[in-house]
Amino acid sequence: MGETKCAKYSDVFLERKGNRQIRKGWIEVICGSMFSGKTEELIRRMKRAEFAQQKVEIFKPEVDVRYDEEDVVSHEGKAIRSTPVPASSNILLLANDVEVVGIDEAQFFDDELPSVCEKLANQGVRVIIAGLDMDFKGKPFGPIPALMAKAEYITKVHAICLRCGDLAQFSYRKTADQEVVLLGETMEYEPLCRKCYNEATKK
Repeated sequence: MGETKCAKYSDVFLERKGNRQIRKGWIEVICGSMFSGKTEELIRRMKRAEFAQQKVEIFKPEVDVRYDEEDVVSHEGKAIRSTPVPASSNILLLANDVEVVGIDEAQFFDDELPSVCEKLANQGVRVIIAGLDMDFKGKPFGPIPALMAKAEYITKVHAICLRCGDLAQFSYRKTADQEVVLLGETMEYEPLCRKCYNEATKK
């Protein structure tokens, strides 16, 4: 996608129509289990866009206050400034004159998020989304499946299974709490491969 170029726009980001250059938009989804590096990859792409002197804006749901009330922070401690919002509709209102929009913890947003992202992409904005594709029960999580269907680019990242060392794609919850939305870290969750997850949940 031309991310290695140090220019205001990559060749993919612009298309020429006559003598005019028309900015193109698209949707990228970074998904996977907990501790798989989704937020770290989002931050990497956003910082590369900033380095290319593109105007960027990052959003996260207000409910995510684990590491910081405002910044997006990865498990490894990497951080980038963001704007917490209560609903996906706020993103449209705040993403004026922006070239690249990043959205972290997308699974916690409402079902309008895919429509919001599609509107931004249709306006020529590059939209980069990071989120869990499955909840702790192994079920599709929130608006992520619809976003994956609408996305031009999908990156599925994996953690390492803490029980056998294979690639992990499941977020196993170690507590008895049954609420779908439960913010937590290593005390509450561990990444597991399919075999170890099935054994842990006795499927």
